Amino acid sequence: MSKNKPEISPKTHKESHANIELFTKENYKWMLIGLAVLAVGFFLMAGGKGTNPQVFDPKEVYSPIRITLAPLLIIAGFVIEIYAIMKKSKTD
Repeated sequence: MSKNKPEISPKTHKESHANIELFTKENYKWMLIGLAVLAVGFFLMAGGKGTNPQVFDPKEVYSPIRITLAPLLIIAGFVIEIYAIMKKSKTD
């Protein structure tokens, strides 16, 4: 009364795992978009060269672009990267 389990040969088992791709083309597209958003965020956070390095200008250092927009873009870039990694293809 034991159930017969179909035996899988080791060769067939290895071949079935050899053709699995981790990411699809769409995943890579989202990863590149996320990297671009991250790069823009870090570029905006870096700001630009000050007019005089001997003088501290709080308007340049604490500008809304550096303290608000750039961090939001960096967080958005990481969220896009997580989405790109976790996204499953439609065929699965």
